[in-house]
Amino acid sequence: MGIIGLIALLVFMALGMPIALCMGLIGFIGLAATTTMEAGLFRVGTAFWTMTANYTLACLPFFILMGYFAAVSGLTADAYNGARKWLARLPGGLAMTTIWGCAGFAACTSSSLACCITMANIALPEMRQHGYDDKLITGSIASGGTLGPLIPPSGIFVIYGILTEESIGKLFFAGIFPGILLATLYMITIWIWCKINPKLGPPGPKTSWREKLVSIKDLWGILLLFLVVMGGIYSGVFTPTEAASGGALAALLMALARGRLTKANIVEGFKDTFRTVGMVYPLIIGATLFGYFMAASGVGQALASFVSGLNLPTTAILIFIMLVFIILGTAMETMPMMILLVPILLPCLVTMGVDLIWFGVMMALMVEMGTISPPTGMNQFVMSSVARVPLTTVWVGVLPFCGSVCVCVAFLLAFPQIALFLPYTMR
Repeated sequence: MGIIGLIALLVFMALGMPIALCMGLIGFIGLAATTTMEAGLFRVGTAFWTMTANYTLACLPFFILMGYFAAVSGLTADAYNGARKWLARLPGGLAMTTIWGCAGFAACTSSSLACCITMANIALPEMRQHGYDDKLITGSIASGGTLGPLIPPSGIFVIYGILTEESIGKLFFAGIFPGILLATLYMITIWIWCKINPKLGPPGPKTSWREKLVSIKDLWGILLLFLVVMGGIYSGVFTPTEAASGGALAALLMALARGRLTKANIVEGFKDTFRTVGMVYPLIIGATLFGYFMAASGVGQALASFVSGLNLPTTAILIFIMLVFIILGTAMETMPMMILLVPILLPCLVTMGVDLIWFGVMMALMVEMGTISPPTGMNQFVMSSVARVPLTTVWVGVLPFCGSVCVCVAFLLAFPQIALFLPYTMR
């Protein structure tokens, strides 16, 4: 029954049925078939109640709202301008600035596509004005967007924590060092690429030390938001939900203090939040029902037994799982893919003794690598459209950055403490 359900899920998805409806409908029918109709109906009611009344999941709309108000207040643009004073003089310096601008945006919101589009509007005209090649422009912006779900607060970590019953606070802190590592690897990639071919990203104008030091003031808003949210979670003063509501309020007050908040902005911010939450909650409810069905059918346990009987090293199995995430990431949205795969893979991961906090970081890396992997990564289509360049130009631009993600994954496989050090020092 479980295998039939998986096949039916893939068929309905291929026919264009909404993923949330696919998972929920098949989950209910599967439960009714494997148990009883009464048990299936009971599980439907349980899934709707437990997810919509989940206190921890309530942090998600607050983080979305915080990201919107942070963008409205101009914190992202300020962070980009501040970083530009320090990095623009280097070969490919404006592309490096874009990477750190994406990291700053990621500290406010977790959307890869939103990060990509926002930084394209800010950085693309600047780099073209200074004679940067379109390959480097589109590659750096599309790849910088992948930092969004990795650097906290991250919506992906919130949903993953709900699905695996792991600490969302620990997941947030597990993403900090890998996010910094990946951003640094991106910068090294840009520097090497521009050293090999200086025409890709010529050095920009020099700035004095006084200008550099004065530019630090442009970063205070991003840093304050980050400290309010992450400092409160790390010290144990706030739960993630309390930190999210505090961060949303802080971002709202910043936008108000800067005179950039209007009635239309406030209304649009809440509309944007409701639209996103209205998409995510049905997915989670559908995934919960589908997870109940998978547990009742025994597919997860059978898969775990099969994997344990292969006598392969855990690392080899993990690499195979990560390749699956990359391949699917080129064709599916990040959130639905994660919600679909995590409940199926969870028994295997537990059987192998994999640290689920560490795997959450690896999964975030893999699904985001899928969004920039040729030929069908979502960020590539966005950049091709925004920059008005051929898709092949974006493919060439992102390939070196895909190599950077692979190096980051290798570091995390060899040294898991890069991700695990901060979470296990939390109060």
